[in-house]
Amino acid sequence: CMRCAWPLLRLSARAGLALRHGGAIRLRLAAASSSSSSSSSGGGGGLRAPDTSLFVPVPLKPVEGAAEEDVGAELTRPLDKGEVLKNLNKFYKRKEIQRLGAENGLDARLFHQAFISFRKYIMESSSVSADLHIILNDICCGAGHVDDLFPFFLRHAKQIFPMLDCMDDLRKISDLRLPPNWYPEARAIQRKIIFHAGPTNSGKTYHAIQRFLTAKSGIYCGPLKLLAHEIFQKSNAANVPCDLVTGEERVYATEDARQASHIACTIEMCSTNTPYEVAVIDEIQMIRDPARGWAWTRALLGLCAEEIHVCGESAAIDLVTELMYTTGEEVEVRNYKRLTPLTVLDYALESLDNLQPGDCIVCFSKNDIYSVSRQIEARGLECAVIYGSLPPGTKLEQAKKFNDPNDPCKILVATDAIGMGLNLCIKRIIFNSIVKPTVNEKGEKEIDSITTSQALQIAGRAGRFGSSFKQGEVTTMHRDDLLQLKEILSESVPPVKAAGLHPTPEQIEMFAYHLPDATLSNLIDIFVSLSQVDGLYFVCNIDDFKFLADMIQHIPLNLRSRYVFCTAPLNRKEPFVCTTLLKFARQFSRNEPLTFDWLCRHTKWPLAPPKNIKELVHLEAVHDVFDLYLWLSYRFMDMFPDAALVRDIQKKLDDIIQIGVCNITKLIRASQSGAASGAAEVTRGKSLRAYRSATRQEDLKSHGRGSLANRLLREGLLTQEMLRQLESEWQDQHRSGRYGLEMRKKKK
Repeated sequence: CMRCAWPLLRLSARAGLALRHGGAIRLRLAAASSSSSSSSSGGGGGLRAPDTSLFVPVPLKPVEGAAEEDVGAELTRPLDKGEVLKNLNKFYKRKEIQRLGAENGLDARLFHQAFISFRKYIMESSSVSADLHIILNDICCGAGHVDDLFPFFLRHAKQIFPMLDCMDDLRKISDLRLPPNWYPEARAIQRKIIFHAGPTNSGKTYHAIQRFLTAKSGIYCGPLKLLAHEIFQKSNAANVPCDLVTGEERVYATEDARQASHIACTIEMCSTNTPYEVAVIDEIQMIRDPARGWAWTRALLGLCAEEIHVCGESAAIDLVTELMYTTGEEVEVRNYKRLTPLTVLDYALESLDNLQPGDCIVCFSKNDIYSVSRQIEARGLECAVIYGSLPPGTKLEQAKKFNDPNDPCKILVATDAIGMGLNLCIKRIIFNSIVKPTVNEKGEKEIDSITTSQALQIAGRAGRFGSSFKQGEVTTMHRDDLLQLKEILSESVPPVKAAGLHPTPEQIEMFAYHLPDATLSNLIDIFVSLSQVDGLYFVCNIDDFKFLADMIQHIPLNLRSRYVFCTAPLNRKEPFVCTTLLKFARQFSRNEPLTFDWLCRHTKWPLAPPKNIKELVHLEAVHDVFDLYLWLSYRFMDMFPDAALVRDIQKKLDDIIQIGVCNITKLIRASQSGAASGAAEVTRGKSLRAYRSATRQEDLKSHGRGSLANRLLREGLLTQEMLRQLESEWQDQHRSGRYGLEMRKKKK
């Protein structure tokens, strides 16, 4: 009988409470003791407190509907929710309880959120567990203390914040202090590190590639597809079979598709498990890049090669030496000087009339590219155009056009995309501006003067060794910028201080195991907030990753697939590309293959040559969509099965974009005339609306001044014939009305 069992259950609840409460108190005392001992020992290397604003509570629904058997109510009595609410609020205000919560991982923010959830759960539940019911009843009757609720509150808090129970495990998973240990295969061999240091056009990469070509096996890791493609072509031209591996394609050197002994790849695609005799890591200074630096760190620490040839700015020597010291490997430094002289001119260009063959005007925005190129062609000069979002094939064609001595095109207008990956015959670099929008390590946009490293990288493209120009020159478009450019170029490049890191899929999977209800974006946030790195490293910016994670969060995907989609290389400023990725993910989640026909329908292929700049920009976005398809096809071959067909139409699209870029000034004129006609149309529309409005106002005024008959006539609601008839009827009624009034007076 339940009534008979009540004393025993009550005693049991009390005993359990005492044990739990006592345990909590002991935990508090232990924490206090630990805190005092650590402070007395003077250790300053304590763990960083987590950013609890990232802890998203797991919803815990109250118990709804009548319970089959409310044991607590049967043993005691139904709870008075009004009294319960008063006592819960007393519990919340107790300083002792707040301190106890803090010692169990609940800071003020978490404590408040946990209490709100705890209170809502109790107040909105039709029944609670028997032991909690008994404690609440005792407190309401004055037989218990509000502090007795703490074990139940803590249990609830850990249910909605599961990370509280596994914080130590999460800290271990996110401990990034020993990255060299992530690559046991590389640590198992003694590698020789050779740093080829020097400015642009010094031959540093050339010497590293010569060693690459003479090795039995080798891998080249570069920052751009264009660079990887260049080494791929050079290697095969030198009768050294070499495969090309980028995120979007794999091209075999042999027809039978056997893997060659040499590979040229983009740095993110390098294998850390395959042994090589020689590895070349190009542009090592990009190890500090806020978004991509992790790829250079991974290659430097993880490549299994007997010789690692590192090429880049001398500013990275100290960091690479320190990183290799932690792996027990020494660094041999080979310094190179520029092969041709580079002169900073004492005068600015000031006018496009002063352009000469071999000039390259560097702009930092597409709008400036459009404006400058149109002004140049208005002067009867042809110009080539290169900017970052152009397909690689179009960039190469524009570079070829500019480099061809028999082509009338002698002027180049480009962004800083020319800083890497293209061999150009430039005599003089002209900075249209020295201010560039950038993204800092926190992912925030900034507009600032270009750095010394950027200025040297771009200016160094002038007077390339082996070109028709034996020396290079650099200046600015505007006189006011020249002095500042000289100051920037005269400064030494600040040393690279830290190498980038990025959480791996395995680490995120382990986080998800402990926090199964957290979103991927939230998992990444918590990982970064708990991560520990030493002074040689930093965690790369993850805003793009989080943007994609939030965008596809509502689509049902397993964690590994979701992670892959979120690492897709796309520009989140392009709405069409982002929307297409969303469609890809949705189709993928339905387990429906993304066929060639499906892609053609969604991109409206085939596409016509662009008629204006807007259409050209859209074609570039479609090219990026094809790139995205190819990138995903190498990770999910079954779901993206038509890579060969997509690659074919991408080449055709490249040709269409080339047509548009060759006619870019016509497109600019069409866009501007379209905008002008649109503005004229808007003006005409506004004028017409204003005229109609004024007419209506005038009509209202005149209607207000005139009689009702005149207004009705003007509005067509009354004719002259109707007016005469109304007038006649009114007169008849007026006469009969006056006669009726006289008769009534007589009767009186």
